Amino acid sequence: MHTGDRGAPGPAPAADVWVVGIDVGGTGARLALAPADRSDDLVGVRTRDLPVAARIAATGHDADALLVRLIPELEALTAELPHHAHIGAVAVGATGMALLGRDLAARLPGPLARATGADRLVLAGDAVAAYVGALGARAGVTVAAGTGLVAIGHRPGTGWQRADGWGQLLGDCGSGGWIGRAGLEAALRAYDGRSGGSPALLERAEHRYGPVTGLPAALQPRPDRAALLAAFAPDVAGAADAGCPVAGVILRRAGEEIAAAAAAAATAAGLAEPRLALAGGLFNLPRLRSAAEAALADRLPSARPHRPDGPPLLGALRLAAAAVAAAPLPWPIDPPLLAVHRPGRP
Repeated sequence: MHTGDRGAPGPAPAADVWVVGIDVGGTGARLALAPADRSDDLVGVRTRDLPVAARIAATGHDADALLVRLIPELEALTAELPHHAHIGAVAVGATGMALLGRDLAARLPGPLARATGADRLVLAGDAVAAYVGALGARAGVTVAAGTGLVAIGHRPGTGWQRADGWGQLLGDCGSGGWIGRAGLEAALRAYDGRSGGSPALLERAEHRYGPVTGLPAALQPRPDRAALLAAFAPDVAGAADAGCPVAGVILRRAGEEIAAAAAAAATAAGLAEPRLALAGGLFNLPRLRSAAEAALADRLPSARPHRPDGPPLLGALRLAAAAVAAAPLPWPIDPPLLAVHRPGRP
């Protein structure tokens, strides 16, 4: 990691030490392999995309379902290492780690260590990985918005301060899943002839999912239903762009929820003029991003917008690189949001 504005923790490790970053989201996972002293951006980094998302089981995230896909990919990545090189650390940033990650924390360290030879494993929530990827060790607030949504704030000497990130059933307000669900509700209202419905969204829902009468059976039993709901968010944005007033209201409300989460995290972290990064695929929807920026200008006018350094995958690489450096991590260790494990050691 570089020194200076990005706040790297100590001198660069030896050139033959490599690190692995893993980003597990609501719709898929990404892996990256890089030399520990060249892990502060993704230029030239070896990456792999996996169509495997975090699955929810009775104990929370299903570690076995994740490992069965990760291990072969990790073995393939590490087989590409230069001669004499070895893996110093693996960092995993996973959605829902803070609330549903008990199985991951208990089951990942051993298999990942055996697959890579690493003696350090960093487990982090997706919010922490997004923050570290966007802001490095600098103080500020990051809103990570994709299938779910969480805002997280931090300044030196304090712990992590989260807002929302409560999952599809209880929160994640303004997220892709939230937008998709609101859009489908408006579609079903139009189908029933109830007020608040949108014929435009009904048409788009049937185009994407088929007859809406089949939606309950198609969505309710699925462990990945949040991702299926989030898949409708671009349709809502498209309907808004085409002039659907109901879709426009949904996106404005989403922007207000995003601003509310960012403001709550900034206040909890004691940041009067926070550096603010908007991270995640949801912000690739121009109309949604505009709605969020308008709401933030009203709700948090003192914020200083910051273009993210990179995605959560970069955050995972930075965490792994920091774990092999001599100095302590420049971010607060706060399980289950952020923890460092030494597999095989007490």
